[in-house]
Amino acid sequence: MVQAGANPQVLLNVMNEFGDRSRSHGIPREVLLAQAECVGVPMAFNESTWAQYEEKFIAKLIALKSQYKVTHAVYGDIDIQSHRDWEEKVSSAADLQAELPIWQEGRLDLVKEMIDVGVKALIVSCQKPYADELLGKLITHEMLPIFEALDIDACGENGEYHTLVVDGPLHNHSLEVVAEERQDHGNYSFLNLSLKS
Repeated sequence: MVQAGANPQVLLNVMNEFGDRSRSHGIPREVLLAQAECVGVPMAFNESTWAQYEEKFIAKLIALKSQYKVTHAVYGDIDIQSHRDWEEKVSSAADLQAELPIWQEGRLDLVKEMIDVGVKALIVSCQKPYADELLGKLITHEMLPIFEALDIDACGENGEYHTLVVDGPLHNHSLEVVAEERQDHGNYSFLNLSLKS
């Protein structure tokens, strides 16, 4: 979207109901705030249970539209139609235009492009069977054969893993984090992250 001339005004992250970690990735609030500072865009948070997710998401979009005078909401989904349908529904409810700039692009091509332009994405959570191979690794060209050997999508688009971007073209400096002990919840493993002091 930036390459197309858009000017990001605010980032939105949904947190767990306690407000201390992101809902799907398990990333602490202070790390997310530091990431936002790295790219020079403010971060807004929305605390929610899974049951209240949609209702609170729409309410937050409405509030952010008013506060930042935004007209579009940008999402990173690639090709899962149910995700797009939901994003268009909640955006429409907030009178925002949903934008999916990488929609229908090749998953493997997107990962290779991301690596080539200098995006450094750290795998911070993954399905438990893949934890020893993936958790705490940066996505590089050398990781692609590992994804293939594990028979998982290179983008993690099916929920195999989630990442935290620690550097890239939009960063004014790198995000420096420390990976502490691994935590397991259900079928997922998470890195317990903190900011490097």
